[in-house]
Amino acid sequence: MAFLDTYVRSPLVAENAFGSQPRDEAPLPGFGAARDMLPDPHWEGHDTTLYCYWKAWELAFANLRRPSAQNGFVSNYVSPAFNDYLFMWDSVFMLHFGRYGCRVFPFQHTLDNLYAKQHPDGFICREIRESDGSDAFGRFDPVSTGPNVMPWSEWEHYRTFNDGERLARVFPVLVAYHRWLRSYRTWQDGSYWSTGWASGMDNQPRVPEGYSVSLSPAHLTWVDACCQQTLSARLLAQMADVLGRSGEVADMRAEDLGLRDYVNRFLWDERTAFYYDRRRDGSLSPVKSIGAYWALLADIALPGRREPFIDHLRNPAEFARPDRVPSLAADDPHYRPDGGYWLGGVWAPTNYMVAAGLCRAGQRSLAHEIALTHLDHVVRVYEQTGTIWENYAPEAAAPGNPAKRDFVGWSGLPPIAVLLEHVFGLEPDAPGARLVWHVRLLDGHGVARYPFAAGGLLDLACARRRSPEEKPQITATANIPLELEIHWPGGSERLQLPGGGQAVESSTGRTSSDV
Repeated sequence: MAFLDTYVRSPLVAENAFGSQPRDEAPLPGFGAARDMLPDPHWEGHDTTLYCYWKAWELAFANLRRPSAQNGFVSNYVSPAFNDYLFMWDSVFMLHFGRYGCRVFPFQHTLDNLYAKQHPDGFICREIRESDGSDAFGRFDPVSTGPNVMPWSEWEHYRTFNDGERLARVFPVLVAYHRWLRSYRTWQDGSYWSTGWASGMDNQPRVPEGYSVSLSPAHLTWVDACCQQTLSARLLAQMADVLGRSGEVADMRAEDLGLRDYVNRFLWDERTAFYYDRRRDGSLSPVKSIGAYWALLADIALPGRREPFIDHLRNPAEFARPDRVPSLAADDPHYRPDGGYWLGGVWAPTNYMVAAGLCRAGQRSLAHEIALTHLDHVVRVYEQTGTIWENYAPEAAAPGNPAKRDFVGWSGLPPIAVLLEHVFGLEPDAPGARLVWHVRLLDGHGVARYPFAAGGLLDLACARRRSPEEKPQITATANIPLELEIHWPGGSERLQLPGGGQAVESSTGRTSSDV
């Protein structure tokens, strides 16, 4: 028996062209052929880290899939390799490292398959079956969708490649989805709710006794959902500015401000200096979840609160465990030293979010420290097991319990994106024709074939240094003109790369023909 049509149609969905685009017929590249086109990092004395980097790419390329007539997908994509479903949450984080392989495979187009399945009211299911393209959940099921982090992925893709054409295509899709969440995932006060499954953190003990940990909203305001919607609203407003559609998103600007105020008024506890979920009676949950740190990326944490909030990440009794950062604070009675999935497991997506949020808060040194610690544990487990895992134990160099092996999947983040962004310190700004390099390592390091903007490739090398304050000796080559902005604890420098294969050396400012 067919259901009645209860859609309140969004006019923006009429602009969604993904469902009508022709199915991608391009063959899938293999890792062997792709390797010589991927970014090629080097790091003195860290050969095993580089082996792990290439292992992550090998596993990712093994999980490439093609659309079919049966599933109605439109683009080649990378599968999460979890259970033959295309996940919204997983896909976004895979694309944060996948964009570095764009010269070989259009990883970002993975999201096209989710956009092609958008409902007339803007809803997009968080899990779609790879077999037949059907939604895993009805749209009003409490676990049906989320977290809303697709705008973040698309914005970072734009910042890396200056792809305004794609930004214009995805914008109406993302606005319609955001507004669906506002209509159907909020309480009367405008705050957002979620569930364990919909938040992506399946078994965190965030709900009161008597409610399902995974399936129930439990009448809570969920701090991560509020912060993610704040981030989404801000990024959609920025997209609108780029696209000349600013007049269409006054609601996004208002919600950005409103949610920032709400989170700081109602979800902050002054005594413990932390953001928490809010219960129906107005009291705050005692659970210190890694999800609270979306407040940094969403730029919600007020200046006077930012430092004490961040200090929890430095506290060995809470989040500064041997492998950083556990998903649940170690002083929580539910914390498990072996990880227990989201009861303390160290996860690539949340670690990546924390590092990105710290950078936004001006805490790049701590982001670098956390990135180094977690990457070291991932590499040590790779040495022991020969592979990469779904999550990791917080107290030892070991896989989490439970954790799937060969998981790339989002666990490609530490060996690839975290290495390039938070260990090496590379931050692209393609719309501004600028690459920022925050140099902190003392070992010689760099990367060849670094992708930048439309068709740009860079070779970057930093020589060994004796101290953090010593000026880095940089050699950089690019096939397109751009500015390379270099920062280190002792100073900063700007180099103009002329393109055309000319190398620039920071020590002399000289240019020479690239041979």
